[in-house]
Amino acid sequence: MKYMTFISELRKNDLIIFSLIDIENLFPEENVKTIKNNLGRWVKEGLLIRMRKNLYELAQPGFKSGIPDVYVANKLYAPSYVSLETALSIYSMIPDIAIHVTSITTRATREFKNKYGSFFYRSCQKKAFTGYRLMGYEGFKVLIADREKAMVDFIYFSLRQRKILDFEEERFEKDLIARLEWDRAIKYADLFNLRTKNKLSELKDWAGC
Repeated sequence: MKYMTFISELRKNDLIIFSLIDIENLFPEENVKTIKNNLGRWVKEGLLIRMRKNLYELAQPGFKSGIPDVYVANKLYAPSYVSLETALSIYSMIPDIAIHVTSITTRATREFKNKYGSFFYRSCQKKAFTGYRLMGYEGFKVLIADREKAMVDFIYFSLRQRKILDFEEERFEKDLIARLEWDRAIKYADLFNLRTKNKLSELKDWAGC
């Protein structure tokens, strides 16, 4: 596998941050050991940056800039999707901009820090790993929870971390909360527990629905 062929395939597939599995899929005829050797050599030559084990970033100047942190979040710890405070902020359901990216995963809870920021991953059961979609974000395709799942995820994990969840204190945008598809939200809440479902019902009443 020649470097220019490698770069050409990355460009064609719009991959700036990529995993070993991504490269195996792009070059199925290549031996995995050969791929690993090439990636390691290109890291040493400064052509690639190793972000973590089996995850790389192109170091080629001008290849593409302005990579959004939510795109990095998807790549950094997979499978995962952006949710909780970050998704609620993207949907303007809370007024504050999240200072770190929060995601849901079926893997163990983890935290990472790198040049793109801080990344928090909360673990859920496989049955609750749903309610997300591939969404265009600043020119990149990112897996993000839909509005209803982002809210239910937020309620569930907030209740796990503390006893009281005050809607006024969270500064939820009531008008946007009122527009949620509540039947869908209730189905998501059923994937967690009764406490989450009851708090969701309180949120619905608070929004005047």
